[in-house]
Amino acid sequence: MIISNQVKSTQHSCVVGLQWGDEGKGKIVDVLSAEADIVVRYQGGANAGHTVQVGDREYIFHLVPSGILKEGTACIIGNGVVIDPRALIEEFDGLLENGLDHEANIMISDRAHVVLPYHGALDEAKESASEDGKIGTTLRGIGPCYTDKASRIGIRMEEFVDPDRFRERLTRIADLKNRELESLHGREPIDAASVYEEYSAYADRLRARVCDVTAYLHEQDSLGANILFEGAQGALLDIDMGTYPYVTSSNTSFLGLGAGTGFSARKVGRVLGITKAYTTRVGEGPFPSEMDDEAGESLRQAGAEFGATTGRPRRCGWLDIVALRRAIQFGDVDAMVVTKLDVLDHLDVIKAAVSYTVDGVETDQFPASVDCEIIPHYRSFPGWLESTAECRSFEQLPEKARQYLQFVADAAGCPIAIVSVGKERTQIVTLEPWLEPGAGGEGD
Repeated sequence: MIISNQVKSTQHSCVVGLQWGDEGKGKIVDVLSAEADIVVRYQGGANAGHTVQVGDREYIFHLVPSGILKEGTACIIGNGVVIDPRALIEEFDGLLENGLDHEANIMISDRAHVVLPYHGALDEAKESASEDGKIGTTLRGIGPCYTDKASRIGIRMEEFVDPDRFRERLTRIADLKNRELESLHGREPIDAASVYEEYSAYADRLRARVCDVTAYLHEQDSLGANILFEGAQGALLDIDMGTYPYVTSSNTSFLGLGAGTGFSARKVGRVLGITKAYTTRVGEGPFPSEMDDEAGESLRQAGAEFGATTGRPRRCGWLDIVALRRAIQFGDVDAMVVTKLDVLDHLDVIKAAVSYTVDGVETDQFPASVDCEIIPHYRSFPGWLESTAECRSFEQLPEKARQYLQFVADAAGCPIAIVSVGKERTQIVTLEPWLEPGAGGEGD
């Protein structure tokens, strides 16, 4: 697919989450893809869930880039993604059921690794064996697949779509995995012959989509195409910079773009970091600003905070400025997108964590250890108690909502470029110029 044969002025962009995932990246990528020729997913697996609301129809993508709803946009799954072929084909079929015959727009890196049934079996076995140290994974085999990648025994897409090489590699690796499943975990072995039969059909379906996407990206860059990169999960789940070990198995922030695509991050001119107007987390791990009370439950219900991938209730809390600043810092974020502002419309009082006491010492830095005692310190703001759902400009937002957003920009030290006030793709407030850090908001 050739996007352009004329050189034009471009500014490649990247969208990343700034919290523990579920920030609303799918909607923002969908909106920004209107100006993009190519949308690229560069890390993670089918454990991601990106939701896009178009009218009364909801689309949830796990592996397919969120730009797929725009006809003619090339959607690339980079080498940093681990691909469950069964899940990917289910998404293809779901698109067809919704009248979107866009499968030909999807390109899959020949260097991406493949998630196979033994990965899911090991994921479940290891999580079940961890009585006191559960990570809270989605049990989709993501971590074990990345483990195989690092151990240099993984199967990549270029092997997967080659029948003879796939059979040989699968037979050999399944023998190793079965010994682990049986001896260490007391689980039933995987039948390699059955897996080969089932997954060969998936390979037949995907073969035409597999190619050297790195070469394609560089070619299209030279032709002037606009490229939009899409991160999955959130920065605080980053394998290196997140709340380890309660993290995912890839670099979820802007840090993962270069390694996950083979395309230089230096060519990306704009990094947008997505944060909710409050904070949520799915699974185990520290969450300093979590609200285990009626206010937290009201946020969960108002924001429909249930996982797009797992359906699990999300843990809810106030916006955490300390964590947000850290994510902006290591993610090299140019501007924020604040989503779900409308979920706060009903609250009398809104809070944000501005510092911590960590093991008795007050700090404004996010600690490395997940075993320390963290006491958050809050700043309070009066709620605006009116709907923001119909607002389409900053001036239309209630004054107290504007003050809260100004505080977020000030405290995080980062401009705000977009505010989302509802699920639908049109419920967007674009700030031109950006709301820059300035005088600060009003609070107690």
